Amino acid sequence: MGLEVGIVGLPNVGKSTLFNALTAAGALAANYPFATIEPNVGIVAVPDDRLEVINHFQKTEKIIPAAVRIVDIAGIVRGASSGEGLGNKFLTHIREVDAILHVVRCFEGGEILHVEGSVDPTRDIDTIDTELALADLETVTASYDRAERLTRTGDKEAIARAEILKKAKVQLNDGKPVRALDWTPEERILIRGLGLITAKKVLYVANVAEDDIHGQGPLVQKVRERAKLEGGVVVPVCGKLESELSELPPSDRKEMLTSLDMAEPALATLTREAYKLLGLHSYFTSGPKEIRAWTIPLGATAPQAAGVIHSDFEKSFIRAEIYTIDDLKQYKTEGAIKAAGKLRAEGKGYVMKDGDITHFLTSA
Repeated sequence: MGLEVGIVGLPNVGKSTLFNALTAAGALAANYPFATIEPNVGIVAVPDDRLEVINHFQKTEKIIPAAVRIVDIAGIVRGASSGEGLGNKFLTHIREVDAILHVVRCFEGGEILHVEGSVDPTRDIDTIDTELALADLETVTASYDRAERLTRTGDKEAIARAEILKKAKVQLNDGKPVRALDWTPEERILIRGLGLITAKKVLYVANVAEDDIHGQGPLVQKVRERAKLEGGVVVPVCGKLESELSELPPSDRKEMLTSLDMAEPALATLTREAYKLLGLHSYFTSGPKEIRAWTIPLGATAPQAAGVIHSDFEKSFIRAEIYTIDDLKQYKTEGAIKAAGKLRAEGKGYVMKDGDITHFLTSA
């Protein structure tokens, strides 16, 4: 799919620890190269129990999960929008990603001092939001000035555009992200076209201490309150603990998770949430060679889903034959699913559902 999620945050909040743990955990998955592909880019497996369910009924040589590309972006410092720290370099990197994982420090103490000298998640989020808003303000102001000049000619499109840009400008002037505003679908198209950083969806990652792995402490609650204002999601992650877990062999990892009363590493939840944040879901293909999760955007039709396997398949699509995980659990084999009349034939207008198990018939 080529979509990427970028990890941002102030220096020393645990971004690189998180990135390294994610890519190390991904590298443990068999049959798939989940490792760093550039110093700051990693491909991470999306944990999905449904693959194991399919494999229980249908034996295969290998299982290939979906994946997310993660980019570790240099720490943002106060004044970055005006060139402090890496300045424009980090702004370019953030503009290029499709969504943001904002890491916020939610633990006191530790060997590494907070860059601001104290721990305050709300202040830290404000610092990042302000820097990104200031960077966006430059873009919006230039577009607004152009649109306003055109309004003098009575151009109706320019008048409508200027109104939208004015709304964004006021918000950014207050150091607030434009994603927090209510936009109509038409307004969203214009805002998206500007490539604004603060319009991107954000998932907050609360980096917690080992005694608060489920994120019940007051510092995480502050992040949740902030995320709620934007309709955002918060995932508590103990970077230190996840690093340790990612280095353990599977049997020891399972034992450690049990002792911590955790069903799975927090990074598994984080990766799935990042996948959702990008507006993606999966369908499956299954055969003796491989069982595979294919990544498609929400709303993709059957021909578009076929095109993910091979571009020719979209053009030569005839129909899709589809059944569900529940069908497989009930009838055990594809033959029995077909005999029970549960194998559905879907045409070009079918919108794929998350978890569809699919065979495509094409003329290619």
